[in-house]
Amino acid sequence: MKKELPHEGHRQRLKNRFLASSLDSFEPHNILELLLFYSVPRQDTNELAHSLIDRFGSLKGVFDADFKELIKVKGIKENSATLIKLIPQIARTYMLNEDLSGKVLDTVDAVGEYLVNLYIGATKEIIYILLFDANFKLLNTVKLIEGNINSSIIDPRKIFEEVARVNASMFVLAHNHPNGFAVPSMEDIETTTMLSSAFDMFSVDLLEHFVVAGDKFFPIIRETRSALNANSPKLK
Repeated sequence: MKKELPHEGHRQRLKNRFLASSLDSFEPHNILELLLFYSVPRQDTNELAHSLIDRFGSLKGVFDADFKELIKVKGIKENSATLIKLIPQIARTYMLNEDLSGKVLDTVDAVGEYLVNLYIGATKEIIYILLFDANFKLLNTVKLIEGNINSSIIDPRKIFEEVARVNASMFVLAHNHPNGFAVPSMEDIETTTMLSSAFDMFSVDLLEHFVVAGDKFFPIIRETRSALNANSPKLK
């Protein structure tokens, strides 16, 4: 008679619970415990899951943690750390799997939701530009800068090169606050005004500048319309 391995029954019960009711009834540590089954084959992963939550504060904190920090947790080896870091990127790819190139995104909400998905799993500051034709059709999405960002490193010439590459008529600028709130700084507003004025000379319109944090987004131009060119094209 085959002897049941320690924790095997518990693992199967947790798997069955997930298959029957998804993750809705799971506590954060249960989610990590289930995930770690696939990188830690013969060990109780409940304690590991609690250690991760205790170290990084939340489920999101675990997934956002640096690889080198993850493997500092006792019992977390490279395979487990790699699996943990893989999850946000799979989620991001899943959410962006539909090719939106050529789709019309003509509302603040449509562009904002696209950007929220674009930033899933981002732990560094990233600036993207979304390039549109005159009918709000998305032509391309370009990662402009990644790292520590301030307005002084945003080069309008680099944006113009990308605009010219696809003959775009309009573009959206976006950046994220990985560990903050979707609230623009005064520097963000000044950058928006500077870029809007700079591209007026080339008859290319800055549609919007979004600040994204988690599942929230803030459209700077819509909220500060009076300070910018009210005659330029607008997202609804």
